[in-house]
Amino acid sequence: MDLMEGVEEIPNAVLADGLTWEWETFPDFLDALERRPRAIDIAAQAAHLPLRVYVMGDRAVRLEDAKPDDIAEMRRLTIEALEAGAFGFTTSRTDSHKTPAGDMVPSRNAAADELLGIGSALGAVGAGAFGMNSDFDDEEYELAWMTQLAKETGRPVWFLLTDRYEDPARWRRLLAAVHAARADGLPLTAQIAGRPIGVMMGIGTALNPFTVRPSYRKLDGLSIAEQRARLRDPEVRRQILAERPSEAEVSKLAQFRQLITKRWDKFFVMGDPPDYEPAPEKSVAAIAAREGRTPDEVAYDYITEADNRYLYFPVVNYVDGDHEPIREMLTDSGTLLGLSDGGAHCTSIVDAGMPSFMLSHWGRDRRRGPRLPLELLVKRQTSETADFFGLHDRGRIAPGLRADVNLIDFDRLRLYQPELVNDMPAGGRRFVQRVDGYEATLVAGTPIFEQGAHTGAMPGHLVRAGHA
Repeated sequence: MDLMEGVEEIPNAVLADGLTWEWETFPDFLDALERRPRAIDIAAQAAHLPLRVYVMGDRAVRLEDAKPDDIAEMRRLTIEALEAGAFGFTTSRTDSHKTPAGDMVPSRNAAADELLGIGSALGAVGAGAFGMNSDFDDEEYELAWMTQLAKETGRPVWFLLTDRYEDPARWRRLLAAVHAARADGLPLTAQIAGRPIGVMMGIGTALNPFTVRPSYRKLDGLSIAEQRARLRDPEVRRQILAERPSEAEVSKLAQFRQLITKRWDKFFVMGDPPDYEPAPEKSVAAIAAREGRTPDEVAYDYITEADNRYLYFPVVNYVDGDHEPIREMLTDSGTLLGLSDGGAHCTSIVDAGMPSFMLSHWGRDRRRGPRLPLELLVKRQTSETADFFGLHDRGRIAPGLRADVNLIDFDRLRLYQPELVNDMPAGGRRFVQRVDGYEATLVAGTPIFEQGAHTGAMPGHLVRAGHA
């Protein structure tokens, strides 16, 4: 649970109260998922972090190398997971994933022999995709074992691809490597996002420019309304603005989030409807320069002066200050659209609205550059994803396939600014994002939503790879 709280920002109390913990193995986990009613279909992938800790115990937490017996056991359990219906295996090799204490996750430095050993399970079963989030500390090393894995197993291998402020040319190099591997017949793919990976910052969120200052942390136990009232006290405001960020608190943050102490030019006022491609004049730094105030004064006053005020911080995918690199990735044959967080990072990110954003922004509303054909946007989110992961019974409207359909009034399609609600187990808080324009949503032909309201129908189920 500590890992999930640190990596995915799902509070410990929510996990403890909301999960039944009626499983130990991955097949047990799938069985538990299958027993729960649900509105839509779901699927699962086996994950390296819990697998490594399950097999290696504290040695995994200490980031020790896996021994041959450890690798063999992780391979065996991965085969077991794939045969039970997992759609693949995923691992994390990035400083963006940390524990609440600021430590790296157990898989961060796993050696190539461990990754190849576990990955060989996909070849043995003849199923599944191998996925990774990596910082590519050593690009040649990472690409070497990934291409070797793809060659030896014949299974799809994918990694997350974004542009980054510290290395703007990185995404082009990695995408070139994808095409080089494909030229050799290897199934290597870059998974991309349809917009910047953006953190929302305000009162009650997981992070804002002041959560790393001691006086602000004293308000942690208060409700949002109580925090706002205290923060609007002139003396509290003076004290917080006078403090320097705590270096100890900043060091616990994921690598890109550490920029909250200095990149005021990358913090933007969000607005309603939210602007995910803000112009430079909307940045906190630009507003401060125009008004003759300091950036932290502008940020502080903006988030405290009214309800539901959030700053938008694109942590990656906004190096050039617009969406042009994303457009290039979206139109590249070596990429797969998917990178987003719909149910994690509960109080800093909400990407559940990403499918609606793709249609409305790229297909209709974009003003700061070229748009994309609506047909491409639909294909990117349906048949391409289904084909990649082997979901051959869906992804298209055709005789004999599942009738999973969204009926959308495209002219009315509109995303609202995200809002915080307390509707999770143990009173946990999360962002939700409301949308207009959906006339109906059907799962296997059964209407589950009509005019934005749940019909009460629960036709969804667990989909197991390779199982009819």
